[in-house]
Amino acid sequence: MTAFYEQLDERRFRATEHTAGPWTDQHQHLGPPSALLVRELERCAPREGTVLSRVGFEVLGPVPVAELTVEAALERPGRSVELLSAALCHDGRPVLRAHAWRIVGGDTATVASGEGEPLVPAQGCAPMAIPDDWQCGYLAAMEWRSVSGGIFTPGDAAVWARPLARVVAGEDASTAQRLFTVADSASGVSSRLDISKWYAINTDLTVHLHREPVGEWFALDAETVVGPTGVGMASSVLHDELGPVGRTAQALYVRER
Repeated sequence: MTAFYEQLDERRFRATEHTAGPWTDQHQHLGPPSALLVRELERCAPREGTVLSRVGFEVLGPVPVAELTVEAALERPGRSVELLSAALCHDGRPVLRAHAWRIVGGDTATVASGEGEPLVPAQGCAPMAIPDDWQCGYLAAMEWRSVSGGIFTPGDAAVWARPLARVVAGEDASTAQRLFTVADSASGVSSRLDISKWYAINTDLTVHLHREPVGEWFALDAETVVGPTGVGMASSVLHDELGPVGRTAQALYVRER
């Protein structure tokens, strides 16, 4: 099975061609590096019975398809709530940072509410159309199914996806890692602009989860808003195979190409 990364030692990883984004084979789509940092957050001072409730990423520059190093730390210990951080670096310079809140789980099943309605299952949806000249790198390392809309249909979209590649070669990815390979794609699938004429580049990604994800397929019920001054935002309700599991948000830098 293919993988997004090959592990060189405890902290060093080599990105494979499957991480490359659609614009250039030199830079990664943010999905794989997000998943790699979530892997580090999961391994940082692990505690049984805790769950990630929010992970926020700051994009400090293009993430190259190259050798990278990772680091993670427990920023704020706590009995019930902890703050973690992680960074992905190239040549000693951070290119992606993450902060995450980790919460000790509890039993709130009897009062759980407000999730919303599930989407049509992925198995009942047609493959999302992707032109042949875009069938490479990250897009080809994922399987895509469209509930409505998609990457080349401007406007709101609901799209299922699942990774066909491991996050790290030789190991099974956690469900959270697989989910984060998908989460950054909300702005791409719901773009309101002709992507051959406009840039809409996200400067960040925030994911809030209200329960632990399950399954192999994850969906983005996504929308994008473009403002009048070169700034936009993309957001989505994030689904797994049981229904809504959280929400995503991205700030967008919008310019004509």
